[in-house]
Order: sequence, then structure tokens, then C-alpha cells
Amino acid sequence: MSDLENRRERLEFNKLQKRLRRNVGKAIADFNMIEEGDKVMVCLSGGKDSYAMLEILMNLQKTAPVHFELVAVNMDQKQPGFPEHILPEYLQSIGVPYHIVNKDTYSVVKEVVPEGKTTCGLCSRLRRGTLYGFAEEIGATKVALGHHKDDIVETLFLNMFYGGRLKAMPPKLRADDGRNIVIRPLAYCRESDLVDFAEYKNFPIIPCNLCGSQENLQRQMIKGMLNDWDKKFPGRSDNIFAALTRVSPSQLADRDLYDFESLELDRSKPAPEVDARAIEQYVDSWIPADAREEKVEPVQPMYIEARNL
Repeated sequence: MSDLENRRERLEFNKLQKRLRRNVGKAIADFNMIEEGDKVMVCLSGGKDSYAMLEILMNLQKTAPVHFELVAVNMDQKQPGFPEHILPEYLQSIGVPYHIVNKDTYSVVKEVVPEGKTTCGLCSRLRRGTLYGFAEEIGATKVALGHHKDDIVETLFLNMFYGGRLKAMPPKLRADDGRNIVIRPLAYCRESDLVDFAEYKNFPIIPCNLCGSQENLQRQMIKGMLNDWDKKFPGRSDNIFAALTRVSPSQLADRDLYDFESLELDRSKPAPEVDARAIEQYVDSWIPADAREEKVEPVQPMYIEARNL
């Protein structure tokens, strides 16, 4: 590789690194993820996302406006052939305090889940429960997980398509028992950026071989759908994530979230005049850009009806 190519590659990496740090810093600030004196337990799986999360948090720790500790924790689930030496050697090389939690969840999953069925759900629940307990044991005040923006959007569709719930993964969460605060510092980061970052940094990736070549087929289907959308209509996944941050309970149908039963008329003030031009602009603002490009006018009947008021 020539010097010019090296400089270009370095420039692109610097842009990528700044973008990731900016996104992580903004997520931390927006959701008050890390506070003065926090001890943050960074859950390290050996995958690209958790490696990137640890690296970025270590860099931000040097310039953050608050003082906080980082401790990396990996859970050895006793999978056959798991390379136990890789993570300790890596964590020692970067000088971060760490713990390896040994828990044979592999045998439990293999015993409980029928052959051929997806093991990811049970595996993740067992791992999460063990890590939550360990966080309390070491006095960690926050538990950092490496889920990124794409994970969050995928989870939204998984819950809608297969669970009938409008639910995703929040950037900050208090566990059901109230004993742990979970944070997702990568909530504003795209997976494509994390892939490039991991490739440049050459992290010692450890693939999950508990399931062999088995994939969570439902999640893979959702991922494929979203990737296709992003190729045809760039920015669509970002818009979907943005929608999660701008929820209008009165425009949904959850009776526990909004008191529909108590709605009453209020005609105490004069009715506003109907402004056809304003209605036209409002309706037009709801037409997706891709719908305009395809010359589809899904809201045209609403527009005509509004003009005839």
C-alpha cells in the first residue's frame, strides 16, 4: 500500500472514530447514562460491538466531564472449544481491570432446548441473569451492553411481527427487580460503522459457537428486510429509530398508556378558521419521500376531503 493510500485510510478511520465517539457521547448525555462516581461494568462477549464499546468508553473516560470507573466482564459459558485465553490476554494488553465469570450455561441450554430449536433466547436470559448478579457483587452501578441502533430497530420489528407489542430496547433501562441500571452506549451507532471500526482495529473476535451455524432466523429475516429498505431508501432505519424517540401516546391505542375513556369535548374557545393552504402543507409533510418518487399518493383522499371542508 502506498503512502497516499495509507494517509487516505487513516483519514477515513479518523472520521469514523470521531463519528462513533460523538454518537456514544451524545447517547450518554441524552440519557444521563454515566454519572459522577459510577462503576461501569462493560459486558464483553468477544464480538465486534462489545470490543468497540469498551474501546470508545476508555477513550471518552480520559476527557469526560465526570469521573467514572470501567471494569470489563466476560462470561465463560463453557462452550466446547471456547478459546479461554483470548480475552484475558487482550484485556491485559490494554490495561483495563477485568473479571472472567465461569458459568456452565451451555449444558443447561443443550439439556432444555430441543434439538434444532433456536437457543439464543434462553442463552441470553441465562447470561443476563448471571451478569446482573455479578454486577451487584462487584458494586457496579451501571451495566453496559453493546447493542447498537440496528439491534434496537430490529427488536422493535421482532416484537411487532412475532409478539404483537410495540416494544424495543431502550438506551437506558432499570431491570425489573430494580437492582441494576442497564445502559446501551452504542444506541446511536450504526452496525456498518462498528464493522469497519472492528476491522481497522483488528479486534480478536470470538464467534459464538454454542449453536454452531444456527442463526436466529426471525432476527435474520428482520435484518434482511431492514437492509433492503436502507439500500432502496437510505436513512429509513434512522427514521424508524427517530420515531422511537418521538412517541405520541394519544395517537396510538394503548388504554393503559393514555386515558381515552375520559376524553371530553372542549368548546370553550372559538373554533379556528380552516386554512386550506396550511392543511395542504401539513398533509404533504406526511407523504414519504420515497412515495413521492414512486408517484404514489396515499394521502390524496385526505387532502381532497380537507379542501372540501
